[in-house]
Amino acid sequence: MKKIVSLILSVFVIVSLFCSVGCGKKYDATLIVYNWGGPYMAEGSNDSIDINKMFEERYNVKIKYRTYDSNEAMYAKLKNGGAEYDIIIPSDYMVARLIEEGLVEKLDFSNIPLFESNIMDNFKNPTYDPTNEYSVPYSWGAVGIIYNKEVVKEEVKSWDILWDEKYKDNVLMFNNSRDAFMVAQTMLGYSQNTTNKDEIKAAADKLSEQKSVVQGYYMDEIYDKMINEDAAIATYYAGDALVMMEENENLAFAYPEEGTNRFVDAVCIPKGSKNKKYAEMYINFLLEAEIALANSEVTGYCTPNSAAFELLDEDTKSNKIMYPDDEYLKKCESYIHLPSEINTYVQELWINIKTEG
Repeated sequence: MKKIVSLILSVFVIVSLFCSVGCGKKYDATLIVYNWGGPYMAEGSNDSIDINKMFEERYNVKIKYRTYDSNEAMYAKLKNGGAEYDIIIPSDYMVARLIEEGLVEKLDFSNIPLFESNIMDNFKNPTYDPTNEYSVPYSWGAVGIIYNKEVVKEEVKSWDILWDEKYKDNVLMFNNSRDAFMVAQTMLGYSQNTTNKDEIKAAADKLSEQKSVVQGYYMDEIYDKMINEDAAIATYYAGDALVMMEENENLAFAYPEEGTNRFVDAVCIPKGSKNKKYAEMYINFLLEAEIALANSEVTGYCTPNSAAFELLDEDTKSNKIMYPDDEYLKKCESYIHLPSEINTYVQELWINIKTEG
């Protein structure tokens, strides 16, 4: 009898060990979501809901979540075919580039019914996707300056503070050419979308002048460096800045008086997605009022979703960092996709700036 019991227990242990490896939950499909790093989706932290887990449970679809730190990094992955994704969330000008190069799928909006009812009219048919066939707005925001009030005692009003010698080795600059050149071009009074090579070269020269005070060129690392007070002042996105300010009360944020970039990030499906219908279901899920609200609250970015906006508290709606007033927004410009010749020229100058000396 003991031998029989021992045999049964042994079989049970073997089956249990086998199931711990191979008897996991069976999903109908797997979606690979490729999104910006940092807190750019509600994932269950800080008492938020876990959006991807909710989607998995509702639709029996496994979510694999991956991140990138710039539009250019994401583009390189797609262009080089180094990875397969089902959902990406590029910025406006990059959406236009991906459309032009045939790297994203046309969407079947019959699978995204909440687009028509929940997306604000002023976010439909945007310049980066004028026929509204390839993208759905996810969030919007603007770029500014985050700084440590204990070190930077003066009022932060202009981009030129990022060139101030008294903050030498305490300045963090964007590590992507489009945003870095935007700062210099705006300071010089040029369009952020200029194709004039003389103006672009002047902006490059301005960035070269700044190099002596710059501690380093970063993207996601800016988040931790400013919170940990490893630097005093940095360029960054307003939504992330709000989250950083909650983490460190010494931090503050300002929009430069010269103006800045206003951006929209939008959800797209890369060309060749093996799970396009499920990806469209995921996009529609993101458009649900409570889901869009959770994303806006966690990320600190503005929502283009009218149903979610109505659920925001009044303090959030009146927050001038999150929702700049119309007067300031008139000073802002949105990126457009530049000709490949200009992109190449800017990139060459950017490499020279970072490697010179």
